[in-house]
Parts: sequence; C-alpha cells; structure tokens
Amino acid sequence: MEMDLITRRQFIKKTGLATGALLFSGSLMSGKKYKKEKRPNVIFVFADQWRAQDTGFGGNKDVYTPNLDLLAKESLTFNNAVSCMPVSTPYRASLLTGQYAQTHGLFVNDVQLNPEAKSIGKEYKAAGYNTAYIGKWHINGNGRSNYIAPEYRQGFDYFKVLECTHDYNNSPYYDNNDTTKKIWEGYDVFAQTKDAQQYIANHANDDKPFLLFLSWGPPHNPYESAPQKYKDLYENKDITLRPNVPKKDKETAIKDIKGYYAHISALDECVGWLQETIKEKGIEENTIFVFTSDHGDMLYSQGQVRKQKPYDESIMVPLLLKYPARFGKKGKTVDTLINVVDIMPTLLSMSGLPIPKSVEGCNLYPILAGKQKDNIEGALIECITPFGEWERRSGGREYRGVRTKRYTYVKDLNGPWLLFDNITDPYQMQNLVDEPSAQKIKSELDGLLTKLLIQKNDEFLPGEEYIKKWGYTVNKWGTVEYTP
Repeated sequence: MEMDLITRRQFIKKTGLATGALLFSGSLMSGKKYKKEKRPNVIFVFADQWRAQDTGFGGNKDVYTPNLDLLAKESLTFNNAVSCMPVSTPYRASLLTGQYAQTHGLFVNDVQLNPEAKSIGKEYKAAGYNTAYIGKWHINGNGRSNYIAPEYRQGFDYFKVLECTHDYNNSPYYDNNDTTKKIWEGYDVFAQTKDAQQYIANHANDDKPFLLFLSWGPPHNPYESAPQKYKDLYENKDITLRPNVPKKDKETAIKDIKGYYAHISALDECVGWLQETIKEKGIEENTIFVFTSDHGDMLYSQGQVRKQKPYDESIMVPLLLKYPARFGKKGKTVDTLINVVDIMPTLLSMSGLPIPKSVEGCNLYPILAGKQKDNIEGALIECITPFGEWERRSGGREYRGVRTKRYTYVKDLNGPWLLFDNITDPYQMQNLVDEPSAQKIKSELDGLLTKLLIQKNDEFLPGEEYIKKWGYTVNKWGTVEYTP
C-alpha cells in the first residue's frame, strides 16, 4: 500500500476546489462557451437498502436489471461507492449537506435536520433552479406520518413526500402544501416514478434547469410486497447465495432474496421509464442522471441482516452517473472511492455552482474529468452509536473504519476489530486483524484512519456521549422512539 497518503481534506486543500472554483478551460467547465450554455438538469434517483452486488452490470447473474444494465453502458459506473454511516437518516442528511453525521448531528434515525442547514436543494434553488423531491424523506423527525412544513423542506419547492413508510402498497404522502394525507395509487414506486416523469415533462423546456430527487422505499424489507409480476420472475429460479451466508440461514435467505430481487426488478423497470422520458423530451445530453442507494443489506451474509454493519454488503452501494455533455455515452468504470459526503460537492461542481464552506466531502469532478490524479486513499465508515435494527442487545457497537480500494479496516472502542483484504477475500471471511503477516498493512491503515478522525475532530467516544451532546431522547437500547 502506498505510504504517500493524501486524505480527503488534504486533497480539498491541495486542489483549492472546496470553494467550487471552475478551474478547467474550454468546453469542459469554465470559459465563455460553458457560461453561455444552460446549466444541466440534475435527476438523482436513489433506492433504500440496495447493495452494490445486486445488479446485472455488477456481475449478479440471478437478478434481472436490463434497464440498469443498459444505463451502465452509457454511464460512469463507480466500483467503490461507499455509504459512510449505512442507515437511512444519517445517509440522507449527509447526502443533502455534504457533511459527516457527527457534524450535522443525524447519527440516529427519526431526528430532525437543522432547517438552517446549507443543503443541496437550497444551493441549486439559489442558483435559479426549479427544485423537486418525491418519495421518502426521513430527516424531519416529528413522527413518520406527519405533514412537513415548507421551512423544513431544505430548499425543495415541489414536494410530494412522506417522512417514512415501508407499506409500499398503501403508501401515504403529502402533496406540496396540502395538509390532507393522500395515498399513492398501487405500488408506490410506480406512482412516484410516474409523478417524476410528469415533472420532467412539465419542466423540460423551461428557461430554468431543474433539480429532481426521487427517493424509493424498496428494496428495503418487507421483501414479499413487490407486485406479483416481478415475484413470478424468481418463484422457480435457483438463487446463488454468497459464500458467507451460513448454511443454517440458507432457506430463509433464499426466500428473502427472491422478494428483494422482485423489488429490484420493479425499480429497474422504473429506471427505464425515466430514461425514456428524458430522451423523449430532448434533454438527455445536458442532464446529469444519478442512480444509487442509501446503503446495502446484509441478507444473511456473515449470518446478519439489514444494515449499519461495516461489511461490504452493508456499506457498498451501486452508483451510476450519466452526463453525455461532459462524459459522452460510452460507459466507463470508475475505481475512485466516492463516499456519500462527496456527492453534493461533485454535483455542484459539475453544474458550475459554488460549494459551501460547510461541506466536508471532496469534489471529485476534477478526477472524473481526467484533470486531477486520483489520490483518494480511503473512505471513512462509521457507527457513532448503534440503534434500531442493530441495538446493543443485537450485537450493535460503535465503530470507526476506513474502506480503501483493497482493504477494510475497522476499530471499535476496544481497539482493532476487523481487517479484510477485499481482493483476495471478496466475501470477507478471513479477519486478518491478528495475523502477524498483516501487521504492516494494519499499521498503515490505522494511520490513515487516525488522520481522517483528526480532520473531523472525532475523539471516537462512546455513543452515549454524542446522544447527550445533541440532546436526543432514546430508549434503554439507544433508539429514538417514533410515532408511525
């Protein structure tokens, strides 16, 4: 492993790109030609609990994702996309602010993001964009079914949202400023996608560009609730389990994975619909289209379920970025590490917009454009305090770690916990943390992790300390209780 480690914050300081300066010449970024162009539309589509391994283009031969596979042929495909704190509310707050959870404070579910936060919706709105958000929100606290007032919408004007539900076939939402609860027709993913298609059609020819977020609830459990058409695809299909699924969990894992894949295939069809609308309306060339997920799903790998854990099934997510005006339509694999905090600054930079000083993530556009060497050595992963589906009674623990292109290294409050070589051991079945032959790389990774924590002033304290600092009320297991 190269010892000349340039950490994320050092990279920002080194390049001077934290200000969002447009450093490139010609048609790529700055210059008169670019300034005359209409700024790009941005469509950001993300699922809930879809792990990186489960797409056709990602190498899974069991799951049907023909539309995503086609999209990948026209997109940048990120092989190393990381969810820093792999659970719903922390991810969403980091996505919108470009900050780590310890900074924005949403390190547990069902708490509220500061309405004064500098967020991506506000930044695009201030630059003259129409802004829209459709689907799951989960950063307002105050109950999962309550109306969300305009001052808590983080700069999104068009707003068809519910805080959180996983009842995909009886899914409530609020229609902008109407305080009457409505129900999405049928399977909510389809209804939300059609609403997004209509929004695209309505704004495709506006003088102003638009920013549209579409947030789906599936393939998050319940796994059995996808439409029958998609469940039928897998009813009689042989499922190949990952080798790290214990034999005792095989039967349950296959049952859950079939339902999970059914949701995925339904969502894949929606990606196709969106691409059709974009092309029909003539905006494909100058539209940034992103597909990703907030975190993964263990699905019985390591004998565990759901998220929050530091294993690849939990932290690694699919990420496609299509932007023909800048990258063409020939697909390309990108090995650069990208963490959720990097998404906001990178999109702002691609759009020619300034990056707020409050952002902690790294602007990766110079790397993607081939104007800067890829010196990103590691992505931070963390659990500030365990809660919800990974409470302490279920084995939950605080951790800090670093995911590099090759290694995963994790510490808990007792010291080094996990070390995996993800090249030689892609299913993370051999923990090298105490192996004599791995001590040199462990020391290097520990040094990198220490630098990352120093940069964000993280003392790595017990989770209770952060709960006290932010004044959250939790139950005896550390979970913020909520009203449905």
